[in-house]
Amino acid sequence: MRAVVIRVPMRDPSDVSGVARLLDEGALRAEDVICILGKTEGNGCVNDFTRGYATLAFKVLFAERLGVSRDEVAHRVAFIMSGGTEGVLSPHCTVFARVADDAPPAGEPRLAIGVALTREFKPEEIGRMAQVRETAAAVRDAMKDAQIDDPADVHFVQIKCPLLTAGRMTEAAERGQTIATDDTYHSMGYSRGASALGIAVALGEVSEADLRDEVIAQDWQHYSTVASTSAGIELMRNEIILIGNSRSWTGDLVAGHAVLQDAIDLDGARAALRSAGCLKGDLPTREERARVVNVFAKAEADPSGAVRGRRHTMLDDSDINSTRHARAVVGGVLAALVGDPMVYVSGGAEHQGPAGGGPIAVIARAD
Repeated sequence: MRAVVIRVPMRDPSDVSGVARLLDEGALRAEDVICILGKTEGNGCVNDFTRGYATLAFKVLFAERLGVSRDEVAHRVAFIMSGGTEGVLSPHCTVFARVADDAPPAGEPRLAIGVALTREFKPEEIGRMAQVRETAAAVRDAMKDAQIDDPADVHFVQIKCPLLTAGRMTEAAERGQTIATDDTYHSMGYSRGASALGIAVALGEVSEADLRDEVIAQDWQHYSTVASTSAGIELMRNEIILIGNSRSWTGDLVAGHAVLQDAIDLDGARAALRSAGCLKGDLPTREERARVVNVFAKAEADPSGAVRGRRHTMLDDSDINSTRHARAVVGGVLAALVGDPMVYVSGGAEHQGPAGGGPIAVIARAD
């Protein structure tokens, strides 16, 4: 099996022309595509409908190309849309495909991709241990799908997860059920956090015995170093894409990762490039930058209210949500390092790396 990963710019949330062109030119086959990971220019909050808009546009495209219904497309392709392209971040999508390859494995680990879906969650399960356990089981399935046996070979796990709306809260209350939070925006953090802890449990980073409902989105000592989770209104299940390296795969792509300790952690970003073989010196050369397929990172406003001892106001801004500030900061740091603002930065890093920081992964062409 060979992994294909292509980054495609988007003019607007409905723009699927770049992917359609790849299909028309034969660079991709619709049957081989397993995931579209997008960055859309909405606000990234509860009412960010650019995520659903982009998902619908891609479903229509693939339904036409595959000759199946949109519902069937949703079972074949994971559409993971993350809203928010603040600062210099450029709207785009990353297409992941798996291609049958008769060539013998290269002998060195190569990029491997696994996909899995959880069942749909009830509103009362979102942000609680039920979501953690179901996610952990699905992540293990994604590892098997990617032919990865060792958790150390997993470099990035991206999950699209649900959130609570007023309607979903009401539906739970009518059945006599309680929910994790009665704040729709905060429910995004609970869902992201439970999903991230599910990844941590599956990969042995955190013991399930140490977790309970009260830990989720509260106790930041528990986290995953490879989790990236994004909540949205457009689904009720977790959709998972797992990225790592395996000797069973062919091709010329590899993955690496590191952890950002805070929003301006340039050293952490450089460590991720080194992990993927794209940095030998202090800064990447033009040739090293050219081998970067994409960078994927998490960002959040440090909950302590300070970055390296300096007070920040991201959490006190009532006009602009803190996740939007954080994406802009991390996006600027990464864009400057790799020389390209079309990078993937997702806001809200609950249990995804240390508080105020977050995991960062790189997919690159092997040297």
